[in-house]
Amino acid sequence: MSSAAAQFAVLFADVSGSTRLYESVGDAAALDTIGHCLATMRTACEGHGGRVVKTIGDEVMAVFPGADHAAEAAAEMQTRISEQPAVGRARLAIRVGFHFGPAIEVEGDVFGDSVNTAARMAALAKAEQVILSGQTAELLSPLLRARVRQIDSLTVKGKRKDIGIFELIWQGPDADLTALATRPLHVPARILLRHGTREIELNEARPGVTLGRDPQNDVVIADRMASRLHARIERRRDKFVLVDQSSNGTFVTIEGDAEIQLRREEIVLRGRGRATFGHAWKDAADEVLTFSCIGV
Repeated sequence: MSSAAAQFAVLFADVSGSTRLYESVGDAAALDTIGHCLATMRTACEGHGGRVVKTIGDEVMAVFPGADHAAEAAAEMQTRISEQPAVGRARLAIRVGFHFGPAIEVEGDVFGDSVNTAARMAALAKAEQVILSGQTAELLSPLLRARVRQIDSLTVKGKRKDIGIFELIWQGPDADLTALATRPLHVPARILLRHGTREIELNEARPGVTLGRDPQNDVVIADRMASRLHARIERRRDKFVLVDQSSNGTFVTIEGDAEIQLRREEIVLRGRGRATFGHAWKDAADEVLTFSCIGV
């Protein structure tokens, strides 16, 4: 087995609404239509220096030597698919996402974090949309860079910084595009946690903690009613979320509101409050976690 590390623009594209297509026109017609879409996407990829790594069902995975190549291929395949006539009552559309970064090539296939990020971009795309990461948008030539707009940012587990989410505008200047509201100033999320005499601040550098009875947790809850891996608190862009994963639930009180019990649920933490584990607050003795959101 041979492997080689390199920089690629990894692209995923799939047919939007293929399940509905099969239901509306039947298996044979749908299979033929999707096959035609895949052939169109392959031609667009190869015409811009790309290589199709594989096709799975209604999806194409391809790699390109640069971000511009992937952007041009994405725009072409969107244009060509959009020009196809409707099949029955179904109008054909595809979703495309791509990301440029390091990846490992093993016997023709490609693996690594860049592949995962590209797949995440494609999953975020809607029909007739091309989504790319902010890191990739910065690598585009000026002409293509002028055709992208930031639409969001995404907190990804395992990454210290959020990923900017950009859309490539492949349609002409007269296209009916949704106007984007002015993006609010991003305020980095910070929260102060207190458990006994210990204080922990969560922020962009430290985006989360685990809580539970097991000593491996960041915050150990010394109570038999608490689960070994009871809950976690994680940053999601400009907020923190408490996620319960316990047997007996987590009881959360946000200042000014009534206490609620979470059972395999999650809640956005705001203002000030407290959480107890397996017990309501009145029964929880000293095993209480308080929180205070900073600057929000």
